Amino acid sequence: MINRQLLKPESIVVIGGSNNTHKPGGAIVRNLISGGYQGQLRVVNPKEEEIQGIKAYHDAKDIPDTELAILVVAARFCPDYVDMLAAEKGVRAFIIISAGFGEETQAGAALEQRILDTCERYGCALIGPNCIGMLNAWHHSVFTKPIPQLHPQGVDFISGSGATAVFILESAVIKGLQFRSVWSIGNGKQIGIEDVLQYMDENYDATTSSPVKLLYIENIANPDKLLFHAASLIRKGCRIAAIKAGSSESGSRAASSHTGAIASSDSAVEALFRKAGIVRCFSREELTTVGCIFTAINQHPSANTQQLRNFAIVTHAGGPGVMLTDALSKGGLNVPKIEGEAAEELKTKLFPGASVSNPIDILATGTPEQLSIAIDYCENRFEGIDAIFVIFGTPGLVTLYDAYEVLHQKILECRKPIFPILPSLHTAEAEVEEFLGKGHVNFSDEVTLATALTQIMRTPQPAPPEVELFGVDVPKIRNIIERLPATDENGGYLPPDMVRELLSCAKIPMVPEMVSASVEELTAFADRIGYPVVAKVVGPIHKSDVGGVALNIRSAQHLQLEFQRMMKIQDATSVMVQKMLKGTELFIGAKYEQRFGHVVLCGLGGIFVEVLKDVSSGLAPLSYPEAYSMINSLRGYKILKGTRGQQGINIQRFAEIIVRLSTLLRFATEIKEIDINPLLADTETITAVDARIRIEK
Repeated sequence: MINRQLLKPESIVVIGGSNNTHKPGGAIVRNLISGGYQGQLRVVNPKEEEIQGIKAYHDAKDIPDTELAILVVAARFCPDYVDMLAAEKGVRAFIIISAGFGEETQAGAALEQRILDTCERYGCALIGPNCIGMLNAWHHSVFTKPIPQLHPQGVDFISGSGATAVFILESAVIKGLQFRSVWSIGNGKQIGIEDVLQYMDENYDATTSSPVKLLYIENIANPDKLLFHAASLIRKGCRIAAIKAGSSESGSRAASSHTGAIASSDSAVEALFRKAGIVRCFSREELTTVGCIFTAINQHPSANTQQLRNFAIVTHAGGPGVMLTDALSKGGLNVPKIEGEAAEELKTKLFPGASVSNPIDILATGTPEQLSIAIDYCENRFEGIDAIFVIFGTPGLVTLYDAYEVLHQKILECRKPIFPILPSLHTAEAEVEEFLGKGHVNFSDEVTLATALTQIMRTPQPAPPEVELFGVDVPKIRNIIERLPATDENGGYLPPDMVRELLSCAKIPMVPEMVSASVEELTAFADRIGYPVVAKVVGPIHKSDVGGVALNIRSAQHLQLEFQRMMKIQDATSVMVQKMLKGTELFIGAKYEQRFGHVVLCGLGGIFVEVLKDVSSGLAPLSYPEAYSMINSLRGYKILKGTRGQQGINIQRFAEIIVRLSTLLRFATEIKEIDINPLLADTETITAVDARIRIEK
């Protein structure tokens, strides 16, 4: 629970405060004092009479009633302090810095549980244990540096790791990123990242709350809660970016299908973030850069992040402009050519040799006045420009105060977002610091900026919560599942006829086929549907690996020979015969991830799906916009659209099948793995050729 006593305590006691500011207890007292805490600050230290100018109590039992207690003592002492302070001193919020709890030993976990039980009994908020504390405009209850600049519209930052939070703050401060609050949740015994998001969601006020949330996550304890409140905040106008660390731990687990080999907990995280609309980051630099992009965009309320596609680059150094252009183009963003009467007019206002085609290179000798003119043309004269990048540094020959003052004024005046790239952090340190002091951010590296911006543009809006039921026979799905036996000697894999029955409930078309151990029946079936046909062994899981697939069979004699060969394969029980089809090979699969639900994957199919791993993921149930987003994010998307004279596939139909499969899974959680590979697609139809379903009841 998060309460007023945690956020705005009228009184604070530091248990274990000291005069040594190189230790956590002393550093917290220092930060509280230097942060201007206005309430009653008390310190408990059994040996000192005064701590940094504040009277010290030798025993916590001697302090007056207090609202928030910060514990910086050995773990073994913490439960007793919490018991006494909650029962006798009215403390209703605790921040426990101390380590040595559940993150280390079973005995430590027992201490942690005892603290939680006390807090729950008395209605106390608990941050930690094993954290660096928390920071807001009211109190700086952290023992670390740096202390970032605070602003009412700054970023809310929530971290599952204290040390990592410090490193992220280091990365942010140098960029000028301002904060509203910093939450280090440590072990998160009571208040985890999901709980902080819930509080921010339920108390969100568009006029006073921070519009940006940055998250560093090591464990997603409650995916549904994270999804619900993150999506809710984004729909209210927030922007959220997050790092999820440790996602690849189970990625190399042994698996029994294509989907199992590709799907991992990282796929689940990717799917969850996509569904919520969270921008996924993979490094501290990327996270803080995304935060700065959000900050720059929020200075222009009319700017729609999803519509920023065409950019102008104003630079006085050719190389960075070229690198930025390359990075934007690689990410699918545009640096359109600028030409025509307005371009020629601008050229007359710059020094000879300047270029205006985009990037607009005003040359190394370009003046602050010329910088101002170039920005004005991008803002008012050049059509189709959504935002402006300005690259301006120095080789040390001149100061940049005038140029950065121009940039400051233009950021305030222009309707279009301006992204300042000021690379001279050492040579122009004073000028950059003054610029940041006016409330701006700085992107010192243009490629990192372009990469982060690309990630933002690729992140879809939160998915609607409704389940797409059209075309899916839910009662029949449940009837099929419920009549299946609880155990199966096949490891839970359904026979082909049951697979067809389930897929038909979602109206996923399958190629005509017959499974039989009788060569006469199969030959008669092939004669009926017409040659050529395909034969596949039934029994072994990976048919191709054991030579259990024969293509382009054109006669009954050929079919009989293949039947005899396949029935000799180990574990073979029968043979499947299908009509031979042609088309682009696609793949759809899903795997049930504990706590997340079904992670649905799609991509190009065939025998190389595990090698290429060109797949994207979504969390069931999926909406149509989610399905289109998954398809669009594939590296092979151009193949699906059609390229180099080759016709594309029916992408609308592909999206429909993905959505219907996800709905089937929503109502059949007993399906733990499903693998449809390949589906054969052309401009009109998509047909499933091979599918496997594994059930656990």
